[in-house]
Amino acid sequence: MSYPKSFLPWIVFAIVSTQTGRQWSALIGLVLAGGLLALGRGRGKGWDTLFIEVSATIFFAGLSIWAFSEPGSPARGYVGALTGLWLALTTWGSILARHPFTLGIAKTTVSLEIAATAGFRRVNLVLTTVWAASFTVADLAEAVLLHYAPHATAALVVLKVLGFAVPLSFTVRYPRAVRARAQKAV
Repeated sequence: MSYPKSFLPWIVFAIVSTQTGRQWSALIGLVLAGGLLALGRGRGKGWDTLFIEVSATIFFAGLSIWAFSEPGSPARGYVGALTGLWLALTTWGSILARHPFTLGIAKTTVSLEIAATAGFRRVNLVLTTVWAASFTVADLAEAVLLHYAPHATAALVVLKVLGFAVPLSFTVRYPRAVRARAQKAV
């Protein structure tokens, strides 16, 4: 499963930004995202399997430009929430584009026959919806917390971790449950 690796720039950004500030953490996120994208393409991965890497590269490029050009921006305190909301927009956007981001990654783990089924597409639509909902809820909660209690760093970390851990756990378990049900039906 390459989901954790795909989200590495976001995770590292969340950790590093607490230590170095948003300019350098944005640049580190950009280098990691661009590196993962280049590495994936170099290994022959299709664009559909690199959806999150492309999104991360675009986001961290824009964030780096903004962070260095507007270092005193009043919105700088909300960058953590903005990263998650970008991910939420990315995942919801992939659903609206009728190509859930999990689909490209999941296709690399199954046969072409399975990947072509409606059930496989439905599973990936559910998975991507859970990722999108988790990012949305966690980062809206983070934005509210940042507004009312900006120094509640432990709560912010918990929200960020849950925003990734819940859908990751669901991504591991849900396909197994669907397979088990399908095997029982046969």
